[in-house]
Amino acid sequence: MANIIVLHQYPAMAERLIKTLYHRQFDFYVHLDKKVDIGPFRFLATLPNTFLVQERKTVNWAGYSQLEAIGASLRAIFSSGRSYDYVNLLSGQDYPIKPVGYIYDFLNTYTGHSFLTSETPPSAWWEHAHQRYTRYHLIEYGFRGKHRLENLLSAILPTRDFPLPYQLYGGPYAAYWTLSGEAAFYLSHFLSEGKFHSFFKHTWAPDEFLVNTLLMNSPFSNMIINDNYRHIDRSPGGSHPKILTMADLGSLQQSSRLFARKFDPNVDNQIQDNIDETILYSKNWV
Repeated sequence: MANIIVLHQYPAMAERLIKTLYHRQFDFYVHLDKKVDIGPFRFLATLPNTFLVQERKTVNWAGYSQLEAIGASLRAIFSSGRSYDYVNLLSGQDYPIKPVGYIYDFLNTYTGHSFLTSETPPSAWWEHAHQRYTRYHLIEYGFRGKHRLENLLSAILPTRDFPLPYQLYGGPYAAYWTLSGEAAFYLSHFLSEGKFHSFFKHTWAPDEFLVNTLLMNSPFSNMIINDNYRHIDRSPGGSHPKILTMADLGSLQQSSRLFARKFDPNVDNQIQDNIDETILYSKNWV
């Protein structure tokens, strides 16, 4: 499995993720936001099976640039000369909640499958999500007054139609996934081709609907399991998932998922130690 890790902060946390998820059959491709000084992160390349993605992208939250960073990482993977059964997307604030041997055995059982979480319209999420592409969004631009211009463009220009004749798929848990090698190559080709780059550059958070829509309308759709096996708590609402703390340890212990997100050492610096002690290295797994 090739693990993409996209990050912009917390190098020690990324190191911990890589070391905890180390397996001789797992490689790690680290994409660091181009805005960030690479100096404190260079040491990650000295870790076993770990490579820094050289084609770094400047990433803006909720922008198409998040998918550009994934595309750069996929190109690094498929130009490496290595062959992978899976490509797994993680952020630097994710952490496994199953031992690495369990994760390996689980995925080995489902070789050829992909794991995505999607919903289709109509749904509560899609009721508002259509505006992500029907309106104009200028997330990737830094000039003053861009929000007023967004509203003006969306008011005077025709409503934008999704540029592909596809059933839409996406949702609040759609941005992270584990893909078969073949499905990941299909995605890489689309992101590298850039045919619809201009359209999606002016959408909001396309990582929560574009990948799922592409793959659920692809020849690989019958091999997709509608579960990304991530423990993500969105109960507080809003655009960001809950930061997991010691208060969530019980639910993490009982979770059937493979990974959890997200964690922040400035909010709770004990939770990962307790995941190690009670889940990952517990005698119950020996």
